[in-house]
Amino acid sequence: MNLSKTKTIFEDLQKKLNLELTLLEEVSQPYILFETKDLLKICQYIYTSPTYYFDLLNCITGIDNGVENGKIDIIYHFTSIPFGVSLILKTQIDRTLDDSSRIDSVSALWKTADWHEREIFDFFGVKFNTHPDLRRILLPADWEGHPMRKDYEELEKYHGIKVKY
Repeated sequence: MNLSKTKTIFEDLQKKLNLELTLLEEVSQPYILFETKDLLKICQYIYTSPTYYFDLLNCITGIDNGVENGKIDIIYHFTSIPFGVSLILKTQIDRTLDDSSRIDSVSALWKTADWHEREIFDFFGVKFNTHPDLRRILLPADWEGHPMRKDYEELEKYHGIKVKY
């Protein structure tokens, strides 16, 4: 997405929703950094706004920043098909596996979020509030741990089968 469109959306979100946001311009793909508590407010606005109508949630990505940093990035990529515009939003949550690592689900707005959020739960252990079916999607239900976390220790065996080769 070009910077001027991201900047316009950034300014509009700040003005209309009165939120603390940060625009990161000095990166290959500009994005808007927001506080996790504001996720649903922002998403509801960009989905229903006749100015933008972000009707497609392309993907949600998780990035573990490591034990030292203590944060997991959650990155949302949106497209407005009618307007041919893309948008990237990013927030950070604690990487603990308790209630501080929870974030709201956007699956009520974009059905594709269902599977993206399940994948992030499966690989990072992030729990999504109000998700309709939060369970593992790629790993078996009894798999131990979350393999995309930087401190994950690979299993030697799973049900008697050697995993590590």
